[in-house]
Amino acid sequence: MSELSEIIVGLDIGTTKIVAIVGRQNEYGKLEILGLGKSESLGVTRGVVTNIEKTIQSIKEAVTEAEAKAGVDIRIVNVGIAGQHIKSLQHRGIIIRHNTDDEIQQSDINRLIDDMHKLVMLPGEEIIDVIPQEYILDNEQGIKDPKGMAGVRLEANFHIITGQVAAAKNIYKCVNKAGIEVENIILEPLASSDAVLSSEEKEAGVALVDIGGGTTDLAIFQDGIIRHTAVIPFGGNVITDDIKEGCGIIKNQAELLKIKFGSALASESQENEIVSIPGIRGRDPKEISLKNLANIIQARMEEIIEHVYYEIKSSGFENKLIAGIVVTGGGAQLKHITQLFEYVTGMDTRIGYPTEHLAKGNSDEVTSPMYSTCIGLVLKGFEKQEESKPSKETPVANHSKKTKGSFFDKMLNIGQKFFEDEQ
Repeated sequence: MSELSEIIVGLDIGTTKIVAIVGRQNEYGKLEILGLGKSESLGVTRGVVTNIEKTIQSIKEAVTEAEAKAGVDIRIVNVGIAGQHIKSLQHRGIIIRHNTDDEIQQSDINRLIDDMHKLVMLPGEEIIDVIPQEYILDNEQGIKDPKGMAGVRLEANFHIITGQVAAAKNIYKCVNKAGIEVENIILEPLASSDAVLSSEEKEAGVALVDIGGGTTDLAIFQDGIIRHTAVIPFGGNVITDDIKEGCGIIKNQAELLKIKFGSALASESQENEIVSIPGIRGRDPKEISLKNLANIIQARMEEIIEHVYYEIKSSGFENKLIAGIVVTGGGAQLKHITQLFEYVTGMDTRIGYPTEHLAKGNSDEVTSPMYSTCIGLVLKGFEKQEESKPSKETPVANHSKKTKGSFFDKMLNIGQKFFEDEQ
């Protein structure tokens, strides 16, 4: 049983696929992947659940496969949240400490964070995560961790992430109906950044761009602090749709064409390269020029990059990102994608593989950029487990129960209150 307690499961409910990854930390703090299960995602559109039943089926499939490979029983998962409804804002909190002889403890920081959760949001919106950026103690700025210090006035700048209550509730509903409990709900770009970015990059300034099927997620770090997050409602699926329309073929063929022969730069394709696609039901095969295919992909990809670049500029950190851009997610597998990013933004770009915290000996399949989010969810799970380790006087059982249910309980209370008010 002791071994099972060290296992954490990430569940990435994406637009094109649902992935469950079972991970364990080895003695060096690196992540060992014990099992990976994936299934086609049929009930999710642009990162948001649109069909409960189909999503439950897909979750069950992915989890069952991961259980079989890892040889464990999955009961609790860390789930990612994305979608166009996600917004981020900056806010400052302050507490005055009455007992100045005591050093600052985690409980003081928790008080600050709890205060942020009381902020009034727009109707239907909910705070998903509150991330302390830096602390100010008695007007002394730039403190990364005030624990153990003495002081009266403790302030903190917070990065607050909000989303729709309904979207989060639907995620909970799907996971619970699949017979699993949600431990934490985590913003997907934050999870991906944990998996692919080094601490040096976060310090120097970097923009992480995660191109999924339905959405493109952005997280900007500078000086080791999260500065900006955004979710853009376009991803690899719109490219597939464009290929389908532009070449007059069915969706499955368009997806295969994109994966096997797609390029983000038309100038890299030869005029005379042709691919023949079998016709439907005995019709003549279609001949498609790879140059034409690359033109279609480049046009849409440029649009996505323009959106990303607009977000980078509006964050105010465009000139402070020494480490440039890191591209990850399934869309990062497109040929010549880094060149197109560099061409449009003028910023250094590399592909992000989720190997930053992986132990040696994990299979090559796991190190694909398409699993960055899910591996990040496992890493975030270990991080949150560390944060929520109970103090000596708190019984473990009560503590874990409280942290697991708090967000969901709050959701239910909001829903209950809403219906009571309606009556």
